[in-house]
Parts: sequence; structure tokens; C-alpha cells
Amino acid sequence: MPPAGVIALVPDEWGIHWMGRHETLTRLARHFPTVWVNPARGWRDAWLPSRGVAVPHQEPAPENPDFMVYEASRWLPRVHRPAAAVRFTERRRLLRARRLLRDRGCEQVVLYLLRPEYATALDLLPHDVSCYAIRDEYSFSEIERPLDPLEAALIARVDQVFISSRVMLERKGAINPHTLWTPNGVDFTAYATPAAEPVDMREIPHPRIGYIGWIKEQIDLPLLLTLAQRHREWSFVLVGPARASGEDAVVLEALRGLPNVHVLGARPHASLPGYFQHVDVSVMPYRPTAYTKYIDPLKLRQGLASGRPVVGSPIPGAMDFKDVVVMASTPDEWSMAIEAALAPSAMLPARVSARQGVAKAHDWGGLVDRIASEISTRLASR
Repeated sequence: MPPAGVIALVPDEWGIHWMGRHETLTRLARHFPTVWVNPARGWRDAWLPSRGVAVPHQEPAPENPDFMVYEASRWLPRVHRPAAAVRFTERRRLLRARRLLRDRGCEQVVLYLLRPEYATALDLLPHDVSCYAIRDEYSFSEIERPLDPLEAALIARVDQVFISSRVMLERKGAINPHTLWTPNGVDFTAYATPAAEPVDMREIPHPRIGYIGWIKEQIDLPLLLTLAQRHREWSFVLVGPARASGEDAVVLEALRGLPNVHVLGARPHASLPGYFQHVDVSVMPYRPTAYTKYIDPLKLRQGLASGRPVVGSPIPGAMDFKDVVVMASTPDEWSMAIEAALAPSAMLPARVSARQGVAKAHDWGGLVDRIASEISTRLASR
């Protein structure tokens, strides 16, 4: 087949916070030259100075010349009207991203969409294969909603669909016959290889109860506050960027005020294995909502790969791992589950090996190989 490259339309700028799409696309670039297309900025952001806005930590691009990040120039900002200008600027951005692939010798183009709103690209850029990756419930609703007809139309139209959540597969997997379940994974070697204790954890007393990930509305912050108040003998370590508003913001501030709670903030992706390995228990305190029903948590596999005990809420994405993850719902159940996870027996070699064995079966390398294989099959069929 003629050489092919991937144009990935993603909802966030490269490198601000590492997620599953970063893991997937950087590895996909080992199979096909891949362009990560940063969302275009509005004309005000493109042309006006930032006025001292703090720049978040930026993850470095991988050392692979076949992985490229396309940033639209200020001459091609995101506009909202008129419709002709919207189409013109979007098409010009897509053509410039395609030029990066042409410079790599790619004759075929794979459009890889990560949000329903990018469906317009299918009509604006000639391509050979189109893919839609469903890695989240994109309505982001906490109550169950009917399937968006626009998303259903996109699923039916593309050549290949990838779905990360088994429950999501049950909901949307029958629309397109070319649908593959591709769950989240873990960089097993990175998380299982012993890492140095992070400097900012060295003064935190054991036992350490760690939550490592986004601190956002899906996390049960009142539960964490209850546990931290109830168990002053435990140190609660929260690592990750925070996005809390309303009552959650009040609860987060209350957590910050407790002497046994340590809110460390966002940390570079490469340092996260050290945080997972140097807590005593990793926790996933999700609120049970229509949104969390469909998530497939990255931190679950990361915690298991570290070998440490994992305690989580009984959301569907965790229930597949109930043999190696302890489930808890009420504060009393959480207290008992964490106490059991802190027992010496939880770190017996056989139990550590069981956790890491499950994680190793979900290494990103094999998962992305399957994605690349499906894309190659669709290219060959065209």
C-alpha cells in the first residue's frame, strides 16, 4: 500500500495534561506518521497578549520525528460566523496539517477524530480512511441522556470506530460493524520499574493514601473529606490538576486545611510512577453518575502496575478488575477497605504479582498495535 499518515483532531493542546489520547497517538506514530492538531484559538487569543496568564506545565513531545504537533497560525483562528469563513479557515488548517504528512512521504490520509464536533472535517479534507475514537461520554452529563443523533450519524459514517469502555460498547457498538473495543492501558515498564521517591513526598508520614489524577467534579471530594477527618492517622496525598467549583471548591479548601491532607498539584507525566509507587494505597473515589458509568480510568491500570493495593468505587469500568481491586461505596466500607489494604498481607508477593499481571496484560504497546492493525485493514479494503 502507499504510505499513510494520521491527522488527529483532538480537544486540547498538546502537552498540558497527559491522558489516554497522548498514550495512543504517540504510539500510533510508531506505525504511521501522526499529526496532533491543536484546537485552533479564537482570534482574540491568537492576536492579543496573554496578559500574564500562567502557562501550565508543558509535556515534551516524544523523540520521534513521525509525531508532529500542528499549531494554527494567528492568520487561521477559530471563527464562529459566517459559515463560509468557518469552513474556509477549518479547511485551510486541515490542508496545512496534511502538508506535514506529505513532507513525510505519506500518500494516504487517515482522519482520526476524538470528538463528535469534528465531524465537519470529513467533508472538508479528502481522506482515505476515517476513524472515530470514543474514549469518553462526550455529553459529560451526570444524568443519562438519549444518544445524540449527530454522534450516532458520525459513528455510522466513519470507516472505523474505537471504543474504550465496555459499557459504552454496549450502548454504541452496534451502530457501525467496524467497531473495536480498545480499553485504556498502561506503560507497564514505566510503572512497574522501581522509581525514586518524589522529593515532595519525603516528609509526608506513612501510611499514605493516594489519589493521582484530575481533581474534578467526578471525584467524591466530600467522601475524601470524611475519610481524612475520620482517620487523622492516615496521610491523604492528592496529585493532579484541580478543577473544582461551587460546593466542590469549598470542600477542596477544607481538605487543604487539614494537616493530614497534602494537595501537591499537577506533576509531569514522567514523574507519576514514583507517586504511585510511594503511596501505600491508591484510591479511585468516583461519584456514581451517568458519566462515570462510561469511563475507563487510566489510573486503575497505573495503580495496579505499581503493585500497590487499589481501592475504588464500584463503577462499571472498575468492576472488570474486582479480583484485584477492592470496591467500596459508603464511608464505612471505604474505611474498612483501606484498613485491609494497609495490612501487611496486602503486599504479599503473590498479591503484588497478581495486580501487576493484570496490568501487564493491558500494556499500551499491544493495545495500540491492535488499533494500527485495524487502520491498516481499513486502508487495504479501500
